[in-house]
Amino acid sequence: MLATLVRQPFHLPGWVYEEKYDGYRILAYKEGSRVTLLSRNDIDRTASYSHVAAAIAALPPATLLLDGEVVALDKKRVSRFEILQGDTNKGKYAVFDCLYVEGRDLRREPLTERRRQLEAVVTGNRYVWIARRLADDGMAAFEVAKNRGFEGLVAKDAASPYVEARSRYWLKVKVHQEDEFIVVGYTRPAGARKYMGALLLAGYRDGKLQYVGKVGTGFSQSKLKSLHQIFKKLKREKPPVVNPPRERGVTYLQPKVVAQIAYQEWTNDFKLRQPVFLGLRDDKSAKEVTF
Repeated sequence: MLATLVRQPFHLPGWVYEEKYDGYRILAYKEGSRVTLLSRNDIDRTASYSHVAAAIAALPPATLLLDGEVVALDKKRVSRFEILQGDTNKGKYAVFDCLYVEGRDLRREPLTERRRQLEAVVTGNRYVWIARRLADDGMAAFEVAKNRGFEGLVAKDAASPYVEARSRYWLKVKVHQEDEFIVVGYTRPAGARKYMGALLLAGYRDGKLQYVGKVGTGFSQSKLKSLHQIFKKLKREKPPVVNPPRERGVTYLQPKVVAQIAYQEWTNDFKLRQPVFLGLRDDKSAKEVTF
């Protein structure tokens, strides 16, 4: 189930407001002693987060299906995607839904019942805990998210079922600007920098791939090297975007790689202001990157 982005915070009776996490969305399947962690595009992450899988295996139910997000927390207990990129051992599982327990399918039950079951079966430990509710009032919850430095909040209709699609039963409001973008090329390196200069970013708008700017910060030398290896097989002659930049020395790429980017805001000509590279996302398809 995916949340729909809305521009402004709000309050509605009968809704709950949770912290929005910045990590990898994961479904955790427990069948006896066996636990499988799957990303939203069916990448098996069990080996990557074996310590999380072991913590879920220790939970009492024989059969269990949880929905949540593997995250890495900074010193202020705020989830940071770039920390998770650097060390999988720092991953912890924030659980926000329970879809199946002890042979019972809960997806058509209201969220209040699913949360009750979740709280009954998940006992907080070092690697697994229940997603934090911020405040009963949506506007107050947004202030909490802003003051704590969270990415944003997710508002959920407490009476809603679990729908396997993007839904308006769940709405997300962002505090910090951070999104996925498609890497469509890179510029030549300058000075002491090796491999490449800046990455060219794009996304789909009205069905067409549109260039939205370039990002040149957030890279280490080792990261530039690893990205260069990935991009070797994706080179193409012509730009894949409808509005290519007027810049020389650009190497264009097939629009397949998705990057997580933080930025200050959008400019009037639909370009990113002060973007920073956070990492690559292998759990999201380029076709999902739409504006």
